[in-house]
Amino acid sequence: MNKSTKIIIAIVSIILVIVVVLAVVILTKPKDEKQVEKINSAEDLEGLINKAYEGQENLVPDSAQTQVIDIKDDVMVKSFTGLDNGNDLEYLVVSEPMISSQAYSFVLLTVKEGVNANKIAETIKDKVDYRKWICVSAEKVYTTSSGNVVCLIMSSEEVAKPIYEKFKTLVGTVGQEYEKTEEIELPPEMY
Repeated sequence: MNKSTKIIIAIVSIILVIVVVLAVVILTKPKDEKQVEKINSAEDLEGLINKAYEGQENLVPDSAQTQVIDIKDDVMVKSFTGLDNGNDLEYLVVSEPMISSQAYSFVLLTVKEGVNANKIAETIKDKVDYRKWICVSAEKVYTTSSGNVVCLIMSSEEVAKPIYEKFKTLVGTVGQEYEKTEEIELPPEMY
């Protein structure tokens, strides 16, 4: 081999080493964990609900309507979240059917600055009335948070789980996840 061939081989070898090192660095670099973009309005929450529904329209009850709830209306706040009032909230948006034989509720809310969204998610899981419908109750309750957004979904497992998973995919990083399964209490004579 002559001198120019050796130089070309050395240059190609160096380039290959650089490419391999860059590929390893890029592939092993931890992915940036994303949180939901800053929610600046109730309309942003409505948009997030709509994105969670994309491709899953068959799971959502036909009569489901998404509406903004006044956080100063303690009765409505308690009805949808189990929270005693909306003092720690900025926005509250609910998607529920007006009339349905299916228990279904998808709630997104934002908390005020300085309020622990994860703690609110846990409180909602503990306090929300998953039997609030006249003839049905939710089988599963899921709550979590991402940034200042808290998510509550309650329905049957087959409906709630995919929508909950889609929410988590959309926001990327979530806090502690909470879930509750309905425990049916039978009258003593049925045991």
